[in-house]
Amino acid sequence: MLTTDEDRLEIAEKHRCYGCFRPQADCFCAAIPAIDNRTEVLILQHRREQFHPFNTARMVRKALRNSQLVVGHPKLLAAELALKPGAGLLYPGSEATLLSHLSPAERPEQLVILDGTWHHAKTMLRDIPALQSLPRYRLAPTAPSRFRIRREPSATALSTVEATVSALRMLEPDTAGLDQLLEAFLQMVERQFEHPKAEYGWRSNSRRGQTFRNIPRALLGNLDHVVVAYGESASRDAANPHVVRPPVYWVAERLGTGETFRCLIEPEFEPDATFFEHLELPADVFAGALSMEDARRDWQAFVKPDDAVAVFNQSVARLLAQLSNRGESCLVLKSVDFEAERRYGTLEELLTTKGLPITPARHPGRAGKRLAVVAAFVRYLHTLGNAATSAQV
Repeated sequence: MLTTDEDRLEIAEKHRCYGCFRPQADCFCAAIPAIDNRTEVLILQHRREQFHPFNTARMVRKALRNSQLVVGHPKLLAAELALKPGAGLLYPGSEATLLSHLSPAERPEQLVILDGTWHHAKTMLRDIPALQSLPRYRLAPTAPSRFRIRREPSATALSTVEATVSALRMLEPDTAGLDQLLEAFLQMVERQFEHPKAEYGWRSNSRRGQTFRNIPRALLGNLDHVVVAYGESASRDAANPHVVRPPVYWVAERLGTGETFRCLIEPEFEPDATFFEHLELPADVFAGALSMEDARRDWQAFVKPDDAVAVFNQSVARLLAQLSNRGESCLVLKSVDFEAERRYGTLEELLTTKGLPITPARHPGRAGKRLAVVAAFVRYLHTLGNAATSAQV
């Protein structure tokens, strides 16, 4: 017997989880942690976003114990909204202050986040007068959104869960569970990509990727304004694993011109033999180390306004965020899904499999070797992306 569209919809709804609004087989509620955040998070959600199957505000509300999710038409929200003293709005713009630049005394006690499409967010800001008088804060994303099953309006736009995690990492970096929340989000994305043609799954949009296999546009053309970087820090403190340690060694190379950068930064601890062995550097190397302030000055003198800094993973991107005070464009290459059908154990394994040459390290130590590997990977993506672009012309 043939099944009608109404029958299929009824079957789907009977097997749906009403915590995450995903089919029960794809429910990810068990992966969402309980987080004791101190900054209250108030999410104002446009009514048209409420039942979207890939809405991430529900994940945030389920995870954060100190949070609210208020849904409605903007004019209804305007009539009922009651903000607390010390509230601030997370909203991009040149007039917004970087959250990373706030001192502890300046941090908002209540962070308001708008949930919906970019058009919805602009409508809510326009139609809710109370939001217009709030201080505005912004993020400086170190990588494109990993929400590949929904289109984002720009390379720096983040999903609600990614934006919330990024904000709380800056406001209260010692709060446990933020990494687990992001992992639950990524789990949801990966599960959906396992069956992108399922009857109730996401329908792929061939126009959503800006370049071939998500290779950043900055890597196309010449590489005169592409800087690859790598940094080292101290090992994480077992008692405070979520606290990001500052960099102690930072190296970089501008690929198009061959210019290099290297600085050693005074560590906040007394280095031991194990530390120097890990860095593969001699014990007397920090004799001429710079203060963090001087390292930032020298780095800003090296990086040009139109440079894009490429790093391999988020841990190095977080070190860059501490070294930089300008929030320059940063590309996290691990998020590039240029070969989604295969996963490699290490970047070196990928380059070896592809038969790609790695030029000798131009900086001493482990960081110099890692930088050479990242540079080889960038050159490979550069060649791959340019070839695909030329074939499409």
